[in-house]
Amino acid sequence: MADYDLAIIGGGLNGTSVARDAAGRGLRVILLEQGDLGAGASQASPRLIHGDLAGLERREFFRVRAALKERDVWLRIAPHLVRPIRFAIPAHAEERPPWQLRSWLLLYDRLASRDGLPCSATVDVTHHPIGNALKRPFGTAFEYSDCIVDDTRLVVLNAVDAAAHGADIRTGARVTRADRGETWRLVMIDRGYRKVVTARSLVNATGAWIASVADTVLRVPPSALDIVQINQIVVRRLFDNDNVYVFQNRDGRLIFASPYARDFTLIGTVGHAFKGDPAIVAAGVHDVAYLCDAANRYFREQIAPFDVVRTVSGANSVAARARLRMRDGGMTFDVRRGKAPLLTIFGGDVTTSRRRAERAVSEFTRFYPMTPRWTATAPLPGGEFAWHRFETEIDIARDRWRFLTEEQARRLVAAYGLNVRDILGDARQRADLGPAFGPELTGAEVRYLMQREWARFPDDVLWRRSKLGLTMLQADRDALTAFMATVG
Repeated sequence: MADYDLAIIGGGLNGTSVARDAAGRGLRVILLEQGDLGAGASQASPRLIHGDLAGLERREFFRVRAALKERDVWLRIAPHLVRPIRFAIPAHAEERPPWQLRSWLLLYDRLASRDGLPCSATVDVTHHPIGNALKRPFGTAFEYSDCIVDDTRLVVLNAVDAAAHGADIRTGARVTRADRGETWRLVMIDRGYRKVVTARSLVNATGAWIASVADTVLRVPPSALDIVQINQIVVRRLFDNDNVYVFQNRDGRLIFASPYARDFTLIGTVGHAFKGDPAIVAAGVHDVAYLCDAANRYFREQIAPFDVVRTVSGANSVAARARLRMRDGGMTFDVRRGKAPLLTIFGGDVTTSRRRAERAVSEFTRFYPMTPRWTATAPLPGGEFAWHRFETEIDIARDRWRFLTEEQARRLVAAYGLNVRDILGDARQRADLGPAFGPELTGAEVRYLMQREWARFPDDVLWRRSKLGLTMLQADRDALTAFMATVG
């Protein structure tokens, strides 16, 4: 008998979403990730949960409607990670005419649920806070509702929920060989030790490494996939309001400028074909200049490449044929007589990740008895409250732990939701939480991340389970490194 029903290689958004869905349907699941959860393309997403307004221009009406339904699902099951926000598109004289933008948004409203977020509106930016950050003579903008998400926290909480349903999550576990018979026999180096496990089925969810894993580890013909690189830049905050700006660029792309980690702005995305090692993907000078120029067409405060405090880059596999490069990604299912099943899942955006995983796991229903689909109604860990109560939960946290500032409480609730109580416990003052690494991070939170969320190294904490790496001083980083060495 095999050790597991389903083995998953890859701990990005696709891999952890499949693990969560499958474990919750009663399968014995193991997920193997050679590095850290969400360390690849998942940390370079545009951080949007949306219907994709540009999809209307491509006449993908059914896909936009399905994505808007998923937006509502995410608001229900992850109200701490997914926040509704107003998007603003300034009307530019050289780009799409205002009547076209307004028509898109009216249709967008019709495709969205009637009892959801506020409808679109036309805004006179000369008398509205949206216009404060914009150049003159922008006079009109169009507002509509969508959501932003903490993408790497979403990956991690999928894994946490999978583990709560019995999945075995292993980071630092690199699969070196997979032998395919009636079951899969996987050989791995797990934190320095050679181990072997068997599974009745296998999922290849390794993102940009899919083809190389198929060729060298699984030894099966790789799927016809291309690799695309996605780049974004982070600069100091360019506006004071809580909107996301959507800019029409000269080449027809829509560029998003979003609030990021409280004191910064995330601008993106630009993508192109990639060749090379996905582990060292980085934004080139041309992409950085492109995003700076796109923002400078609209923002009053001009930025240059030397203003960029961080670039965010990732690579992912997509279908080789351009017409198949869909937001909902793709998958192939290889079933042969006498051979254990192999599913390859690739691409897609954050919005459709839950549904994509649901479809992937459903492919195995012919092989295993399993319980019905469930992820559309079950909250992620810490998300057991209604999305419109987010501010209330911050007030409750500040009332219970009075030493928290509003900014500290907001970050903690946004990251952990109701599970913030597992970190703060009965603390009456900040000193009760152990050593402090700057004004935000405490020893109690680091211990929690290491013991409950598989954090092993400082970068796991500073960049994927938080974005505190943007502001933490070197002395605090050194102290964090020393502390994690003692906890580990």
